Amino acid sequence: MNRIQIQREKNREYEERHDLAVNRLRGIVTEETVAERYVRYFQDTALFLLELENVRRKVESGAWEHYSTDQKRSLNQILYSDIVGDHYEKSYANPAYACQHFGLETGRLLAMMYAEMRSGIPYSFENRMDYLTILYELFIEVYNCFESSEEKEGPAPEAVRDIFYWYASDYTDVFLADRIMEQIDPEYSFAADIIENADLGKDDYLYSFGEYITENELGTARHLRLLTEDTIRKMADVYTEGYRIGFINTGKDLSKKSVVNIRYTLGFERVIRIAIDNFRKMGLKPVIYRAASGVITKREHHKIGYFGAVPNWQYEYDHRQDQALFLDRRYIERRLEVMRTVYEKNKELAAGFAGPAVMETFGEKPFAPAAVPEAPAYSEEQKKLALEYDSRSGQITNEYIRGDERSFTIVAYPVPEIGEQYAEIFEDVIRINTLDAKLYEKVQQKIIDALDQGEYVHVKGKGANRTDIRVKLFSLNNPEKETIFENCVADVNIPVGEVFTSPVLEGTEGVLHVSRVYLEGLQYRDLEITFENGMVKDYRCANFEGGGAGAGAGTGADVGREADAGADAGCGSEALEEGRRYVRENVFKGHETLALGEFAIGTNTTAYVTAKKYGIEEKMPILIAEKTGPHFAVGDTCYSWSEDIRVYNPNGKEIVAKENSVSRKRKEDISQAYYNCHTDITVPYEELEEISVVTKDGKHIILIKDGKFVLPGTEILNEPLEKL
Repeated sequence: MNRIQIQREKNREYEERHDLAVNRLRGIVTEETVAERYVRYFQDTALFLLELENVRRKVESGAWEHYSTDQKRSLNQILYSDIVGDHYEKSYANPAYACQHFGLETGRLLAMMYAEMRSGIPYSFENRMDYLTILYELFIEVYNCFESSEEKEGPAPEAVRDIFYWYASDYTDVFLADRIMEQIDPEYSFAADIIENADLGKDDYLYSFGEYITENELGTARHLRLLTEDTIRKMADVYTEGYRIGFINTGKDLSKKSVVNIRYTLGFERVIRIAIDNFRKMGLKPVIYRAASGVITKREHHKIGYFGAVPNWQYEYDHRQDQALFLDRRYIERRLEVMRTVYEKNKELAAGFAGPAVMETFGEKPFAPAAVPEAPAYSEEQKKLALEYDSRSGQITNEYIRGDERSFTIVAYPVPEIGEQYAEIFEDVIRINTLDAKLYEKVQQKIIDALDQGEYVHVKGKGANRTDIRVKLFSLNNPEKETIFENCVADVNIPVGEVFTSPVLEGTEGVLHVSRVYLEGLQYRDLEITFENGMVKDYRCANFEGGGAGAGAGTGADVGREADAGADAGCGSEALEEGRRYVRENVFKGHETLALGEFAIGTNTTAYVTAKKYGIEEKMPILIAEKTGPHFAVGDTCYSWSEDIRVYNPNGKEIVAKENSVSRKRKEDISQAYYNCHTDITVPYEELEEISVVTKDGKHIILIKDGKFVLPGTEILNEPLEKL
């Protein structure tokens, strides 16, 4: 059966329950049978759910297709208006607002439920009667709990929490199981159907996805309509060829695979349509799943899958750890059980999964979140459980979708929000993404030849940049046939422009500092990380006033602990700890410490100059930014889960520096070998005093001096810099 037939069958199964739930919602809208302080909350939420039901019925009947573009736009704005801009301040989705009205514990729970009801927006456009019924029933069960409470202030928070716990536990085998299937089964084709069949010459198709649509998505689609077919095909070919070549360069057999996951941001459908055709010619069917919206399947605030605009990043950030309100050991085990069962039943589909092809966007205003104490946060025990889940679920995934058999590709383009020169920037980014790979291959080999002589690399910052770090390099046994660094020339990682390695942890020491960086949608100011034997020893950032890197340095014992209040006269311990928490949760993904998994030198000076030319340095994605200076990745190496595959540079030398003393543990205890995260941090050229290679006999080979390439044979990289 195809997707539509499957969904119709599910809807028939839920029809009776669905009708009962909708009728009950209609009653709640006018009832006042809960304590007075909760009446408006339940009535307003019931009205919102009935609006979702109204949308679903219009989609099901076909009436939606007859709406004008203005009508579709208006409905889209109405559905998301509650959390957009200043409206969020007085939204029940805002934990601070909900807690102000309902108290801390109950407020957090009701804010989470309100957010969970909002997750139903895309379900209505997919005509998911099953999913909507489950949401309606959750809301009604919580309402009944408040309605039957004999206490004036409502039921005990524990009673409401229990409802959520069993909702998450019971429906994990629906939401999580379907989520896994969406990732491996091309029959789940809601987005693909729109992309391949819609009239892309009009704006209104964008509203059919059920995502929030702004001028970024509309402007992107309109801009792509102005580009020639040759240009669109060039963009698609770079994207898909990078994917194909990635399999060749890593010695993996693409012919064994049958499915590719396409991830992108709405507006690029004209490119994606051609990419789908390109992938099909490779024998790959597309799976294009939506970024998760519900608490059971979300991965904090990260958007993994396709999505439209983010209505409010603070909303996403506030709800990133909603699972803290019910997560425990039993729930984790339940999720892992469902995960293994689904993969085991569908292991042939899983084995055919080739990996993701990602098209990122950039140019949005950088987001620096506010600390909201009312927002749910994991306890120390829950942090450990979350990390354990990541590790064990990663192992299960790798068992059925082997890391040494899959690959990926990733490319990025700007959105209109980047500024008035959007069209020019877009054109320059196309040029950056299609630079002469052969030229870079030759120049980068000069750099690698120098690096292969080294015992360690010394990177030193200039002026206010406090970077001063020594990166220990792998020792070659046979320099004639082996190499330490990979010559990256735009296959999986577009654009061209870096050489990278897995450093030796023991002997890697020093400080990494960057004045401002934008990582995975979040901004960091004055970020500083100290390494000892390749492991994070201390860290801080200045996102929260007084929490900057200028505070007194801690020791290894300080990692993850509250700083001494007297560490710095100008920095309160609370602000310092808030900065630490921000880094720990978002850069380190909850780990107390991480290894330096990658060291690289970016060579794409054209991208660097483009960023400077338009004043968009802060808005460049890490994908491009990492090519504009040395970068350091904390977490896993670039070769995680595939260290034992033999990989070669274009010159025929085998890359032998693919593991470190952490990933080497996979041979004894795989649960200790991987962090399941990898975050790149780049130091821009202008903040560099020097990058040099130091040989065993103490010789210094200078690669970069005062932000310019000085190694003989690399001078051509300075030509773009001379235009600044």
